Amino acid sequence: MIADLIHTLRRLPGFLMRKYTSATQAAAKPHSKTVPARLAPQRTKDLTVGDEAEFTRHLYLERRRAERYQRSLLLVLMDGTGIPDPPARAAAFRGLIQGMADLLRDTDVLGWYGRDTVLGILLPDLEHADQALIRSVFGKFSGLMESSLGAALASRVELTVHAFPDPLRLSGEATDFTLYPELQGKTNLMLQGLKRSLDVCLSLPALLLLSPLLALLAVAVKCSSRGPVLFRQARLGQYARPFIFLKLRTMYAGSDAAVHEKYVAEFIAGRPVAAGNGVYKITHDPRVTRIGRILRRTSLDELPQLWNVLRGDMSLVGPRPPLRYEFERYAPWHRRRVLESKPGITGLWQVEGRSSTTFDGMVRLDLRYARHWSLWLDLKILFHTPGAMLSGKGAY
Repeated sequence: MIADLIHTLRRLPGFLMRKYTSATQAAAKPHSKTVPARLAPQRTKDLTVGDEAEFTRHLYLERRRAERYQRSLLLVLMDGTGIPDPPARAAAFRGLIQGMADLLRDTDVLGWYGRDTVLGILLPDLEHADQALIRSVFGKFSGLMESSLGAALASRVELTVHAFPDPLRLSGEATDFTLYPELQGKTNLMLQGLKRSLDVCLSLPALLLLSPLLALLAVAVKCSSRGPVLFRQARLGQYARPFIFLKLRTMYAGSDAAVHEKYVAEFIAGRPVAAGNGVYKITHDPRVTRIGRILRRTSLDELPQLWNVLRGDMSLVGPRPPLRYEFERYAPWHRRRVLESKPGITGLWQVEGRSSTTFDGMVRLDLRYARHWSLWLDLKILFHTPGAMLSGKGAY
């Protein structure tokens, strides 16, 4: 027995060495079954294309990151609908994808913007998306298309480059919906139809019932000073589409807008002059008539906007429509307030904050409304609006 034990102990170092060697060799082998494919390094032959939903989600998240960190991003689209034959189109896209690995960074995202028809490349985390960079990116991908497909076939694939924030569309001229594909799928036609029905069913009777009051107010405005009864102003509605905004005139005709423009610039920049008690507004404005001060304090000057609601330019509840020079000063995240909801006569800002909140606070209320919108929320805001009007708290 002792002899057997000694023999076993002599063989033990060799046994341990073989175990160590086997474990080392196993560690050196790739663990393809335990490492997720998405964590593996991407090479030309392994380059994968995300589906449409995944790519849209990436675009949404990268837009939000760009807003938060004040960065830019580019969206490159290759539209292959000019190649009508699906197999030929699929072969063309395979050639483009194979030639793309050396052109993309690890942080770039490749996916289908339109399933099997439009290939998208997302280039995030850029310091500036100016015209020079856009031209450079366009040139690089144009060269890739010609080298991968040949000039004839490449000419049938439409290449476009979209910048966020778009340096050409900061003034409300148009909204590039290409950068907001989720807005197209977000709209629930049934709910929007119910909201529109509520607007029409309430605004039309309100106009009829309030017509005697509107007539009296029109006479008061006309007698207070020279000029038209209605004040017409170009505002930006949903998706930055312009429309004519109506109010009862509260200022002397021909008043200079420079005072308000300066105030708006300071308000948006977070440097408003407080009028005491934390209320942010223009006080003792010499442009406002006597009757105009009463109309503004009670918000009765807003009643003609019921016509805007009936026309469909506005809703009863929603964010206030901005002026063009106001929109031009918006940060990228501010612009979501005119993208996600139709403007309204009243809203969360009117019943909760009005002039006692900052501009950023007002935008957050507008975005909160868009996020949690429901018919019940609209009815609650409408119910609280008369009290806010009569109290005049924060009005100007």
